[in-house]
Amino acid sequence: MDFRSLVPNRSTVPGRSQGEDPFYPLRREMERAFDDFFRGGMPTAPGVSASAAVPVSLDVSENDDKLTVTAEVPGVKEDDLDVSITGDVLTIKGEKNVEDERKEDDYHVVERSYGSFQRSLRLPFDVDEQSVDARFKNGILTIDVPKPKEEQSKARKVQIKSEG
Repeated sequence: MDFRSLVPNRSTVPGRSQGEDPFYPLRREMERAFDDFFRGGMPTAPGVSASAAVPVSLDVSENDDKLTVTAEVPGVKEDDLDVSITGDVLTIKGEKNVEDERKEDDYHVVERSYGSFQRSLRLPFDVDEQSVDARFKNGILTIDVPKPKEEQSKARKVQIKSEG
């Protein structure tokens, strides 16, 4: 059974046409976002192609001395990465370039994305840019951000009292 036949078509909704429906543009964008998601891609802004949206996955961990940000950027070369800190904002920028474009091949599916990317993360404290350590190996960027001394001493153990 074709389940699409159960969903009312916008053009068959009684008394409404696309020109009369004030929610039509919103509905169109929502449908596009759901279509992108269920095709396995990430929703993108209107006018931006999915190939220009390179996803960057982050892990953020913390211990007493430092905050560690690990970014997964497969297929990106170290020279194509830029890490900067402005105040309390850490920004990772880069570009994933097409390695070899074969014009004679007929592609059936293209799921890899290429283009520039940028991720910014607000840190819970101001950072001394000179003390930050960044390493890159096998498509993994690891950034260690030392905590200022005053941030290290803020955490205190709270004693739990038993009631009973």
